Amino acid sequence: MHYIESGGGTPLVLLHAFPADARMWNPARAGLDEQARVIAPDQRGLGESPLNGSWAQSSEGRDGDWAAEHPSIDAAAADVLALLDRLELPEVVLGGCSMGGYVAMAVLRAAPERVAGLLLVDTKAVADNDEQRANRLNAADRAEREGTSGWLAEGTLPNVLGRTTREQRPEVLKHVRELIDAQPPEGVAWAQRAMASRPDSTDALRAFTGPALVVVGAEDSLTPPEHARALADVLPGGELVTLPGAGHLPPVETPEEFAGVVRPWLAELG
Repeated sequence: MHYIESGGGTPLVLLHAFPADARMWNPARAGLDEQARVIAPDQRGLGESPLNGSWAQSSEGRDGDWAAEHPSIDAAAADVLALLDRLELPEVVLGGCSMGGYVAMAVLRAAPERVAGLLLVDTKAVADNDEQRANRLNAADRAEREGTSGWLAEGTLPNVLGRTTREQRPEVLKHVRELIDAQPPEGVAWAQRAMASRPDSTDALRAFTGPALVVVGAEDSLTPPEHARALADVLPGGELVTLPGAGHLPPVETPEEFAGVVRPWLAELG
């Protein structure tokens, strides 16, 4: 499992959104490195992490080759836990944006003792409805059939970037387009099918009594601020911060502001 690491201090594992990779955290990294050991993996089949491979094994003894044929968010969580074992990290502050949030919640379901703090960014606990699930499966089929060049970015950018970013930050638009275009079609298909089958994580969040920070872009149309409020209300130790001028990807759209709200929260964790 490929990952990017920098900084020092509290181990902070950051899981990226779909359809991107660990590089989405780079703009915010400079604001976090002095306080945290930032570890950002490429999730299975995306970025530089392979879709196949035996680098993760589930509790049932199934390895990465089996997981490649059976997409699930739980398999992605097993990959993260395997990385923590490899790095000899018994517990970490775990963060995730969008799909990364789904994986973080799956880690919480599987091994809550490994999560010292939870950072959820523009994500939701509920499972997809029938229409959303069908859309994901259709997109997965199209990625395998046609590849992802052009259509995936065109369909994704208006949803993941806020109005302010689309109108005033052309460099961010270009960067996110390049991230999307770089993702392998088979990894995109796997991730879509994994997200389509994910369960509701509300009970896992309700049971987590550790510190939790929920961050949402004020202009997020995919998981809007009211969804973030619902997450924060479910978490016993939940705090909510809304970032103006950002959509679904605050670490990319407003990285300094994003790091500015995460740093004091990390400091309180000691």
